[in-house]
Amino acid sequence: MTLALIALSLVIFAVLAMRESPLWQWGVAALAIGLLSGLSFPGTGISYGLGGGSWVILIFAAVLLLLSVALIRKVALMTPVYGAVKSILPKVSRTEQEALDAGTVGWDAELFSGRPDWTKLTSIRPLTLTSDEQAFLDNQTEVACSMIDDWDIRNNRADLSPELWQYFKDEGFLGMLIAKEHGGLGFSAQAQSMIVSKIASRSVAAGITVMVPNSLGPGELLEKYGTQSQKEKYLGRLARGLEVPCFALTGVHSGSDAGGMRDIGIVTKGQWQGKEVLGVKLSFDKRYITLAPIATLVGLAFLLKDPDNHLGRGEDIGITLALVPRDHPGVEIGRRHFPARQAFMNGPVKGRDVFVPMEFLIGGTDYAGQGWRMLMECLSTGRAISLPAIGSISIKQTLRTTSAYARVRRQFGIPVGIMEGVAEPLGEMVKRAYTFEAGRRLTASMVDEGQRPAVIAGLLKYTTTEAMRDSMDDAFDIHGGRAIQDGPGNYLFGAYMALPVAITVEGANILTRTLMTFAQGVLRAHPYLLKEVQAAQNKDRKAGLEQFDVAFGGHTKFMLRNIVASFLHGMSNGAFATTPNQGPMAHWYRRLHRYSQDFALVADWTTVFLGGALKRKQKISGRMADILSDLYLMSATLRRFEDEGQIAEDRELVEAIMEDRVASLEKTFGEVFANFPNPAFAWAMRFLCFPLGRHAKPASDRVNYRFVRSVLRPGAFRDRLTTGTYVSFDPDDITGVLEDAFIKVTEAEEIEARFVKAARKGVIERRLDRDAIDDAVAAGVLNDNEAGIMRAADEATDRVVKVDDFASDELAAEHKHTVAAE
Repeated sequence: MTLALIALSLVIFAVLAMRESPLWQWGVAALAIGLLSGLSFPGTGISYGLGGGSWVILIFAAVLLLLSVALIRKVALMTPVYGAVKSILPKVSRTEQEALDAGTVGWDAELFSGRPDWTKLTSIRPLTLTSDEQAFLDNQTEVACSMIDDWDIRNNRADLSPELWQYFKDEGFLGMLIAKEHGGLGFSAQAQSMIVSKIASRSVAAGITVMVPNSLGPGELLEKYGTQSQKEKYLGRLARGLEVPCFALTGVHSGSDAGGMRDIGIVTKGQWQGKEVLGVKLSFDKRYITLAPIATLVGLAFLLKDPDNHLGRGEDIGITLALVPRDHPGVEIGRRHFPARQAFMNGPVKGRDVFVPMEFLIGGTDYAGQGWRMLMECLSTGRAISLPAIGSISIKQTLRTTSAYARVRRQFGIPVGIMEGVAEPLGEMVKRAYTFEAGRRLTASMVDEGQRPAVIAGLLKYTTTEAMRDSMDDAFDIHGGRAIQDGPGNYLFGAYMALPVAITVEGANILTRTLMTFAQGVLRAHPYLLKEVQAAQNKDRKAGLEQFDVAFGGHTKFMLRNIVASFLHGMSNGAFATTPNQGPMAHWYRRLHRYSQDFALVADWTTVFLGGALKRKQKISGRMADILSDLYLMSATLRRFEDEGQIAEDRELVEAIMEDRVASLEKTFGEVFANFPNPAFAWAMRFLCFPLGRHAKPASDRVNYRFVRSVLRPGAFRDRLTTGTYVSFDPDDITGVLEDAFIKVTEAEEIEARFVKAARKGVIERRLDRDAIDDAVAAGVLNDNEAGIMRAADEATDRVVKVDDFASDELAAEHKHTVAAE
């Protein structure tokens, strides 16, 4: 009977925890258990046998019931806890608070909650383009891509051609986000992402050139915050390319750390257009500013101070933004940088005691001091569009070229792509292409719905560019010597050289992963943590205590539910978790729910235990960011499969991606537990999340090999995986040559097999020249038509495997300058 009582108590605990029941219900339940545990039935031999233990339970029940009275709870419990928590929870600085306020939470909050509301995922609109956007992608973007010669851009000119620059300006590429009423294209985030992607599939430098004005640029800032006169003066000119913008944020000593910014503006009076006006005396020193060398308008972020209180807000106004013409007295554009030998324009901007009138402040004085919030709002959307577009297209482009090359290039009488050692990385490239395109399109759709997904934008930036690096490394391994010989015929090297740029800019991956994603994500998306932090930092102690009482009570219920839910899902492997549908991926939705629940528990306990030390424990923070990233990419992959109509040919691929992500999740959870500072907490989390152990395994070699065989031939499967890349059929374009050879070699597949078999049997002799094909015809192995097909494939293969060579002095700087001048 004692065991029965214990079992009953556990059931009651589980029910109350899952229902997130109020404190008085816990008290009543404890009272009932205490009374029941003291019962005995003389003469029957039946007793619960807890003896004095029943009094302990009754006392505990009384305490719970007393604490359910708000006044008693606040005096006896919340006041001391409130004081303790004030010293534990991380402090939120002004710039951090502005960053938190700038972004929005959506699906990321559902993942942090542990019980995702699937409608928050399924209601996000699928990839959608207007007729104007589709037409621009099919026409102007295609024309621009056909004008791009990446070798010429990065080797001869170190710049885009004048014709390409003018085309970008004339057709509105630099003003895609500016509304039509102001002369821009007014395109959606999805369209911008796809246009930038296609251009970057030809040249990363060209893609970045288009990306920057449409990502973090004065155009977006003016549209959202500019005064009417600023909009009328600049937006039309920016849209038509009559003004070229840049935005200067990164400081020489502070980087992108707003709190450490040394660029200062002082509110004072000065001369402007022959009159004394109120303005700002600016001193700034910025670097790494894209488009700065050719910019006509310079956006500036600086720390504004008002020692004489001209604005009536005290001395420290805060970070402020200004838009200053390049030719304004005192503005200095330095010599250009040369990031990773990439041709996009980049350079320093500086000035000392530059006086600008108040009308130069973006939004005027009303927005003075709100610059960091303004920047964060633009960054959270721009970052969600820009680098994921560059990264995902690079992943897809390397797959398209590498799959073709792996089929065209033969070794030991077979295509190198079907060799298992080559098929292994090629299979990973296939999965990355599907996954990160799914992430790109889902996130762009969130932006189009008005979300500012700051956390998701950050995690997608670092995961996509890291996957870009992995795919490029795999492509180089498969191409071998063909990849490392640079020249006009090398379609990989330009993007390979751009890798460090993508990894570093818009928040270096090493810090985005380990410092920002989880630390900011848990504050933004946790259902109670930010409320507790804000309550703890409330200067009005009474009001703070009231807020804290509500938030702490909710947090306690959340934690208890996590304990029960994680254990139950762990025991059942998510069998009873929710799913938005009963389709072929229902079991993966349930697994996603299960691991989201585990993440909710571990994220909560990690934050509570580490407190203010969370930012210092960057290895754990980075691993938690990896878990969140895996959960998001699983969500995006499943969503893409649904949006595309559950294509049967893609089902096994999606299953394999899910298996890989689950294996990655379980491995990373294990690393968190193994390195958690408190062994007791680590053991408890491991037991609750994985009571039966961690047994997930990635997709098998056999399954991965099937994807490789599918992508080694032309068809819809390969086209879907590489959607959005520029496909050339120009015989003078190296990617056009590659596609041509890929088709011809595939058409000659059966013919070549007979030819190789005959050569092995000694019927014909394989030689360097193509006379062996004539021998095959003479021997009756091939007919004349088949010989023609094989000869065409062989000639196409020669063009593909050929590498560039140069005269001894051809690459010298003097020679290149002479050629460029001609």
